[in-house]
Amino acid sequence: MNPLISSASVIAAGLAVGLASIGPGVGQGTFAGQAVEGIARQPEAEGKIRGYNREVKVVNTGTVLQVGDGIARIHGLDEVMAGELVELEERTIGIALNLESNNVGVVLMGDGLMIKEGSSVKATGRIAQITMSEAYLGRVINALAKPIDGRGEIAASESLLIESPAPGIIPRRSVYEPLQTGLIAIDAMIPVGHGQRELIIGDRQTGKTDVATDTILNQQGQNVICVYVAIGQKASSIAQVVTNFQERGAMEYTIVVSETADSPATLQYLAPYTGAVLAEYFMYRERHTLIIYDDLSKQAQAYRQMSILLRRSPGREAYPGDVFYLHSRLLERAAKPSSRLGGGNGQIFLFADLFNARIRPAINVGISGFRVGSATQIKAMKKVAGKLKLELAQFAELEAFAQFASDLDKATQNQLARGQRLRELLLILIKLLHNLLLILIKPQSAPLTVEEQVMTIYTGTNDYLDSLELEQVRKYLVELRTYVKTNKPELQEIISSTKTFTEEAEGLLKEAIQEQMERFLLQEQA
Repeated sequence: MNPLISSASVIAAGLAVGLASIGPGVGQGTFAGQAVEGIARQPEAEGKIRGYNREVKVVNTGTVLQVGDGIARIHGLDEVMAGELVELEERTIGIALNLESNNVGVVLMGDGLMIKEGSSVKATGRIAQITMSEAYLGRVINALAKPIDGRGEIAASESLLIESPAPGIIPRRSVYEPLQTGLIAIDAMIPVGHGQRELIIGDRQTGKTDVATDTILNQQGQNVICVYVAIGQKASSIAQVVTNFQERGAMEYTIVVSETADSPATLQYLAPYTGAVLAEYFMYRERHTLIIYDDLSKQAQAYRQMSILLRRSPGREAYPGDVFYLHSRLLERAAKPSSRLGGGNGQIFLFADLFNARIRPAINVGISGFRVGSATQIKAMKKVAGKLKLELAQFAELEAFAQFASDLDKATQNQLARGQRLRELLLILIKLLHNLLLILIKPQSAPLTVEEQVMTIYTGTNDYLDSLELEQVRKYLVELRTYVKTNKPELQEIISSTKTFTEEAEGLLKEAIQEQMERFLLQEQA
């Protein structure tokens, strides 16, 4: 028997017997009552003593050696892991990134104004993670998954690591299912598919954000969850994007992750990984997801700042050597949510010269590329867009040649005229209002459905626009789409239901083009 328990039992028993043997006299009733109470409490005391458990808890701690510019150097933390969260004074959280022989480099997720030399630091034993649930849909959050839209806290059901391994090569399946952006220049010539990674490259103010936000707007009713990650942008720009999403009903299926230009470098570095976790949460629940990083160059700059302050060896333009790994381990997580996953990649180049020439999105078709070919296009799009890219590329070469040639033969002149009209066809991407006869240019997009794109491309690649002046092309196309929607609704229904451009659909479209052309020319002559 445990000596402590044995002694307690003997003492309790002796007390009870002694009190009970006191003869009648003053205070007899009181002492007797206490004796009975002591006997009653004896099992309770024994239970507490038997249940006593001496638990030794080891806490991994350290002390701050130096702090400044969002970086703290810690002595101690011998068992800390790379990427582990640590807690400093005033509950400031940091991430252990540099594990050196005599100190640990920690980046702070906050201003760290209350931290000073000698402050204590405690390891949490947890790798950086965020909480997740369906309730995040329609909300604006920061890199720590905390709401910043003033609509209260978000109920979360589980925690997920911000960095998780990407699917391996063997489980992947080739990309084959289209994700429609609503932009003819992309859907017809540089198609994007589910499980694919697409890089949008361009100078400042060439419409990169517009391409991304147009794609999100076009997912309405497509059962696609969208995540928009804004990194290092002005707060006013992000607010404008969110307002546009709200007005167009896109926030119902969108989550916005925002870290503005004045946010600490650590949070700008974390924001894309937070977005990836949000997208993966839905992806692994067999939901289609689209994530936009706008833009990763800001994350690279934040990572460069952190790395230099951590005294990591700088490379080209002072970027650390692992800056490419920073993005590859993020982008490789894109996959197709099925029993077999999928991935692919490509790039879209935007040129300032095209943007200034009113061609928006200002996509240079010649050098933009993709690796999945037409596998992500529906059959109707394949049929009508097959020669579009080739004709535009030939037009660009002939246009350059024509600048130095004084006389051109008739065939060359005809090809140049055709190319000019095809390029004008692409100008419908300047976001037209469909219900107006006059052409109005909107600052934000009204993406075209794939059925409208098929009709527009077919009209431009089959000589129907050759009889029009360049300034008439866009107006005619707007009126044609309105005419088809009103008078030939079965045309869109055929393409939508069968995903093919059948002979019946082609016949209906030819009739609509000819009928609308006659009406249009009469209106122009009046």
